[in-house]
Amino acid sequence: MPELSADLLAMYRAQTFRLSPAPRIQNPDEALAWVNERGFAHFWPIKGITLPSLWVAVAGDRPVADAHDDPGHITWGWKDGALGKRRWYYGKILRKKATLISLETAPYFYALTENYGSPEEDYLVVYEEGRLTMAAKLVYEAILKEGALNTIDLRKAARLTSKQSDSEFNRALEVLQADFKILPVGVAEAGAWNYSFIYDIVVRHYPDLPEKARLIGEAQAREKLAGQYFRSLGAAQVREVSKLFGWIPEIAQRVVNRLVDAGQLTARVTLSGQAGEWAALSDLVNGERIMR
Repeated sequence: MPELSADLLAMYRAQTFRLSPAPRIQNPDEALAWVNERGFAHFWPIKGITLPSLWVAVAGDRPVADAHDDPGHITWGWKDGALGKRRWYYGKILRKKATLISLETAPYFYALTENYGSPEEDYLVVYEEGRLTMAAKLVYEAILKEGALNTIDLRKAARLTSKQSDSEFNRALEVLQADFKILPVGVAEAGAWNYSFIYDIVVRHYPDLPEKARLIGEAQAREKLAGQYFRSLGAAQVREVSKLFGWIPEIAQRVVNRLVDAGQLTARVTLSGQAGEWAALSDLVNGERIMR
């Protein structure tokens, strides 16, 4: 079985994650260029998930600071400042956590959803099949009818203002974002903290997204996303692919097998000091340093 050096993998991830000694991201333009390189990344580091995050790329490999004046929190302003400007796609996508996606990669995510470019009809199919909650339906219909709404006004329009509906409302926002039905497009000075996301329908904000996604097959979309994932991590186990994307293990294994057949990955790799079998970038296994 081929073996990959843990030190070589760490050096590779130092580049893609922007860990020391790689230069940290210094400004919004560098952040955009990095997201475009990676294809997608989390905004914050997520426990139990290995994936580049903007926080780490800016602040270093350390926990997210509680102090509001921590210099790493400059990322918050960059993220809010980009809302509505179509610099990247932002929403709670991977693991229903804040995710930054390049505009080139977004259609591949969209191609794996059940959205077909008809915002007035697509959600009803999912709801009638019992895969969309009543709360999510009410939230979506409120935005569909009223246009972009901040969180406070959205709760009123969806008739979900009671304290008991807090969790239902928040889950609805997460589910609708993860399925590329709504996304935050701005920030309003509303609510107790004078800070509230403004949400809109995805195809209103990105009207060309369905057409771009229509040209992408399911297998092509999965291979594209998994390929970008491995170019960020260098190596991973199939169960990690399944966990991040929410794909059943059989599908995740099938996608990895196709990338192996294409020569992008090498299968059944051992990682020094780690248990189990890994799939890894073939160039890394061959001892080469690559950046893509």
